[in-house]
Amino acid sequence: MVTLIQVALDTPLDRLFDYRLPDDVGAVQPGSLVEVPFGRTLQVGVALGSPTDRAVEDAKLRDVIRVLDDRPALSADILRLAQFCADYYHYPLGAILLATLPPRLRNATPFVAETPWLVLTEPGQGAEPGARARAQRALLDALRNAPQSRADLRAQKQGRHAATLVAAGWAAWSRIAPAATDTPPTADAPPATAEQQAALDSLLPALGQFGVQLIHGATGSGKTELYLRLIDAVLATNKQALVLIPEIALTPQLEQHFRRRFPGRRFATLHSGLAEKERAENWLAAPDCDVLLGTRLSVFAPLPRLGLIVVDEEHDASFKQQDGLRYSARDVAIARGKQANVPVVLGSATPSLESYAQALSGRYRLIELKQRAISQAQLPDIELVDLKHIPLDNGLTRPAVQALSETLARGEQSLVFLNRRGYAPALYCPSCAWVSPCPRCSARLVFHRATPHSTRSHRLKCHHCGFETRIPPECPSCGNPDLKALGQGTQRLEETLTALLPAARIRRIDRDTMRPRAWAELGEAVHGGEIDILVGTQMLAKGHDFPNMTLALILDTDGALYSPDFRATERLFAQLMQVAGRAGRADKPGRVLIQTAFPDHPLFRYLQRHDYSAYARELLAERKQLELPPFTRQVLLRAEATTMDAALAFLHRAAALAPDTADVSVFGAIPAPMARVANLERAQLLIQSASRQALQAFVRDWRPQLDSIKPRVARWSLDVDPLAF
Repeated sequence: MVTLIQVALDTPLDRLFDYRLPDDVGAVQPGSLVEVPFGRTLQVGVALGSPTDRAVEDAKLRDVIRVLDDRPALSADILRLAQFCADYYHYPLGAILLATLPPRLRNATPFVAETPWLVLTEPGQGAEPGARARAQRALLDALRNAPQSRADLRAQKQGRHAATLVAAGWAAWSRIAPAATDTPPTADAPPATAEQQAALDSLLPALGQFGVQLIHGATGSGKTELYLRLIDAVLATNKQALVLIPEIALTPQLEQHFRRRFPGRRFATLHSGLAEKERAENWLAAPDCDVLLGTRLSVFAPLPRLGLIVVDEEHDASFKQQDGLRYSARDVAIARGKQANVPVVLGSATPSLESYAQALSGRYRLIELKQRAISQAQLPDIELVDLKHIPLDNGLTRPAVQALSETLARGEQSLVFLNRRGYAPALYCPSCAWVSPCPRCSARLVFHRATPHSTRSHRLKCHHCGFETRIPPECPSCGNPDLKALGQGTQRLEETLTALLPAARIRRIDRDTMRPRAWAELGEAVHGGEIDILVGTQMLAKGHDFPNMTLALILDTDGALYSPDFRATERLFAQLMQVAGRAGRADKPGRVLIQTAFPDHPLFRYLQRHDYSAYARELLAERKQLELPPFTRQVLLRAEATTMDAALAFLHRAAALAPDTADVSVFGAIPAPMARVANLERAQLLIQSASRQALQAFVRDWRPQLDSIKPRVARWSLDVDPLAF
C-alpha cells in the first residue's frame, strides 16, 4: 500500500503538496521537516499528515527523500497557530511554517546545538562512586549544588570525569541550566502599592484560563512589577511565561531585571538581532526555559508548558510585520492564548485604540494604574514652547537651551528627542531649489556626515531602500558648489548641543550608533552618571528607566498633527507620552518641554493633563463617526510593478473580480503614499467592512480570483488589519 503525506513548502502557492513516503524513509510525524524534490530543486518542507483527497495521479507522485529530524521540529500547538495565521492573514501555510523556524533550522544541513551545561540526572541524585573516585565524587557534589558549565569544567580539567558521569547515567549535557531549587524566586520584590495590590487581586484569580487583561498604567506606575508577580505565580505551578517586547533594545535591560528577580530560573531570548547560531540554540532551548523574552517572532516559539503571555507596550507598531506574513504579534499572541487556554496580559501607558475599545466594551478586562509606583515620584510637568512667538536657533529655542543648562548645573540628566536620524533630512541647492532625490524611490536622500575618526566620506542615504552615494561636489542641476544641509537630524542636533554646552557629556542614540549588545553598556553609563544628555530617536522613548533623568525636550513633532494618516495623532500622543515618561521617574521632579507651532491643538491639552483616557474616548468618537477602525475592519491589497500603469491595471482587474457583497466596500485603486520604492511603483486598494466575518469571507472568496489574474506583471500582497498605508 502506498503511503502518502502532505507537505507544506515555502512557496507563494497557497496549497499543500502530496508526496509518496518510501518504506526505507521510515515513519514521519506531523511537524517533522522533510526534504523533497520540487521542480528541479530540492526543498525543505513540513510534513502535515495524510491527504484527504488524492490530487495527483500515482504516476506523477514523487518520493520524500529523507526525514530531517528525530522528533517533529514544530509541535501540534504551533501547527494550529500557523493554520490560524494562514486562514486569518490569507497567506500560504508553508511559508508561515518555515518562517517560524530560525534560518539555521530550516535547511537540509543538520544543526548541532551546543549543550553547555552539565546537569545532574535523577539516578545521579543518590549515586555513590567508588572510594577511589574522589574527583567524580567531588563533581557530583558540585552538581548537586548547581549545574556546571562546559567552559568551567574544561578550565578545571574535569572533562574526563564529566564524561564518566554521563556514561554512567548520573549526569547529562543540557542546552539550558535548570533552575536552582534552593533560591527564593522573588529575591528583591518591592512592596506592592495599593493600586498594584488591587490589580493583583483582580489578575491572579484569572491565571489558569484564557482571558485578555489590559493594564493601562501611567509611565512609571509599575506595570513591569505586575508582570513579575504574575510570572512568579505562573512559575510556581511549573508553567512557562512568554514576554513579548516591541524593540530589541529593551531586551538586555528587561532580561537583567528578570534575572535579578528570579535568580536560578531558566531564561531564553529570541530576536532578529541575535547571530543565527545563537538564535537557533535559543529556539531549541525554549521548551526547557521558564521565561522566554523576545520580539514579535517569539510568539511562535515552542513552549510546551505555556502558562502566561505578556505583551508589553502592546500599542507599538513594531509588533506588526510589514512584509511577508503581515501579522500582528499582539493579535497572534491572543490567538495563541485562546488555543492554549492561558491568560494574555497587554500593557501600555497608551493602549492602542483597538485594545482600548475592546476593554471599554467588556471583551477585555481593564486594569488601571494612575499613580507612579515610587511614592515621591510625580508625573512630570509638560510645558509648551510656542514657536510662533519664540524663534528657533539651530532647531532650539532659548527656553530649551536654558532648561538643559539648568539641568546640567544640578547634576541631573536630560533627554533630547528628535525622531529623525542623520545630519539633515536633505541636501539643498539655494540657487535652483534642487533637493537630493533618491534615484530609486519617491523620497529624499538623507545627509549623513562622516564621524571624526571615520575613513568614509560624507554620504547621502535613502532610509527606505538603502541606496547611498557620496556628496556631489556641486549641484547636479545647476552646478552651484554651495550646497546646504536642509533641516536637522540627530547628528546635527548633537553637534549643536556640543557647541552650546561644551561641558556636557552627550551621547547620541539612534540606529546609526547602536547595536543590540551596546544597550547594556549604555544603561550602565547612564546609571553611573557618565552621560549628561541623551540625544535620540524613538529608540529612547520605550521602557528605559533612568532615575536621574529629570528633563525631556521634544523637538519637531508637528508634522503628525495634521497628517492624512488617521492614526497619526494616536501615535503621536503615545510617542510624546512615552518620551515624557522618561523624566522624573524617581524622587526628583520631572519637566517636559515641547517645541510646537500649534500649542492650541487639542492633543496638547490632554497631554498636559496626562489624560490618555479622555483623549482616547474623543478619538474613538471621531473614528466611529467616520467609520474607521476599530469600528470597521480593513484589508489592503498592495501591488508593485515596474510602472504605475501596470500596478494600477492589476488592481483595477482585481476590483472587477471582487465578489459582490453588500456588507463590504471596495474603494478605488490609488498610488501608495510612498509611490516608488527600490525602483518599483506601488499602488493599493482598500477593502473595508463593519463585520470581521463578512470581510474574511469576502477575502476568502476573492483570493482564488487574484491568483488567476494573468499575465502576472505585478507582485501583490494582502495586508489584513493594516497599520501603514
